Amino acid sequence: MVRERRAGVLPIPDDLKEVLNDAQLQALQAIDGMGWELQFVRRPLFQGVVPVIVNSEDNSRGILEENGEINMLPNTAVR
Repeated sequence: MVRERRAGVLPIPDDLKEVLNDAQLQALQAIDGMGWELQFVRRPLFQGVVPVIVNSEDNSRGILEENGEINMLPNTAVR
């Protein structure tokens, strides 16, 4: 695991599911068979984690909100 450059912040674990809450894990499990998977997790400064999911069929992306809902029109820049 690479050391996080931000002081006092733990790095994101290798198993990205470790940073998800129960609602997000349940939502991810529900959509897993439909081509969706957790692609990466962003951690913007002074905000919570942002789990980004991708659909392998059409390469569409979404965000798993804290309540487990899927946001297909995220207002998050992806570089």
